[in-house]
Amino acid sequence: MGYNAKVQRVDRGKTKSFYINLPAAVAEACNIEKGEEMEWLIEDKNTFVLKRKNPLKLTIRKANKT
Repeated sequence: MGYNAKVQRVDRGKTKSFYINLPAAVAEACNIEKGEEMEWLIEDKNTFVLKRKNPLKLTIRKANKT
C-alpha cells in the first residue's frame, strides 16, 4: 500500500521552494524524529529516494527455537 502526497510550491519574492509532506503513519513506522536530517537521491526522473543522513542501528530478533 502506498501513501499519496502532493508537492507544494511556495514563492517568496525572488526565491521559490517546493515542499512535500511525509504522512504521519510513514514517519511513525520508520521512527523518524523531529529535526532529523534526510537527503534526497534521484535515481531517475520518476524515482526519488529519501535517505537518512544518520542511519538507525537495526537489531534483528532471533526466533525462539521450541
